[in-house]
Amino acid sequence: MTAEQESYHIPVLMDEVLEYLHPQPGETFLDLTLGGAGHSSAIAKRLIPNGVLIGTDRDREAIEVAKKRLAPFQNSLHIIIHHSAFNEIDFILNAEQLPERCLDGVLLDAGVSSHQLDAPRGFSLKRDEFLDMRMDTSQGMTAQEFLATADEQEIARVLWEHGEERFSRKIAQAVVALRKRGEALNTTGQLARLVEQVIPRAAQPKEIHAATRTFQGIRIHLNSEIDQLQAALDVVIRRLKPGGRCACISFHSLEDRVVKQTFAKAAGRTPSPPGSSPAIFRVEVQEEPTLRLLTKKPIMATPEEVGRNPRARSAKLRVAQCIS
Repeated sequence: MTAEQESYHIPVLMDEVLEYLHPQPGETFLDLTLGGAGHSSAIAKRLIPNGVLIGTDRDREAIEVAKKRLAPFQNSLHIIIHHSAFNEIDFILNAEQLPERCLDGVLLDAGVSSHQLDAPRGFSLKRDEFLDMRMDTSQGMTAQEFLATADEQEIARVLWEHGEERFSRKIAQAVVALRKRGEALNTTGQLARLVEQVIPRAAQPKEIHAATRTFQGIRIHLNSEIDQLQAALDVVIRRLKPGGRCACISFHSLEDRVVKQTFAKAAGRTPSPPGSSPAIFRVEVQEEPTLRLLTKKPIMATPEEVGRNPRARSAKLRVAQCIS
């Protein structure tokens, strides 16, 4: 494993997560994105004795890694691990016979995991590998299949809505034109080169690869990431105990927008009318607030952490607490 790969396995914003979630002995915590259990293992130490740690992940391989890392805590905690998507959280908590208001703390580290970036799944632009991009490889369509079957309009929509790619139409046209010539996009390298050829060099971003937004858009679409994130937030907010805390780490604007708006609505606030600054909120009197915002603005990694872990550069942490 290279030094860069190792950096992806460092949990981002660890100190801030522990400070805001403040796990205590005997509490019940839910980690919705176990990954390699980096955050969970640190939380587990603070739940001893008699705490409950529930972990879920869509990736079976990641779950096996997490089980090994959490094994030393089995005798001190009740550890529950499930292979599941976000929209199955309610079912899992009910199956474990937990009460409706059962959670003292929740952590959600959204987006692609460290393990998935390192595995040959087609998530990374740094290697030429098969275009898979599924978080759960046991189900769903691969990126290769999507690009081989979707029409031009659908490809453009996905790249624009989920990747915020300005050249979505031109990229979609190029993909379909390639298919008409009897050629296929099977690998990450092929897709990356196509995007580089389509986007004018002067318009290509300097800080990221030209195909980054295309990869993001396809990945989010295939894994229904935005819908899954919204489903998870709706459930955990409802199942927090009074005083319970929910911490969400996001890595791009689409995710952060969902977290920000969901927290704001539950806190009795909605974005101000068009024409005003989006940072201004008005109180919504129709609903009684159920959350209190603990972070008015997202917490970002320090320059020191970014130096140790480049993945932390785009991480944003938002935290809210249940008040009723």
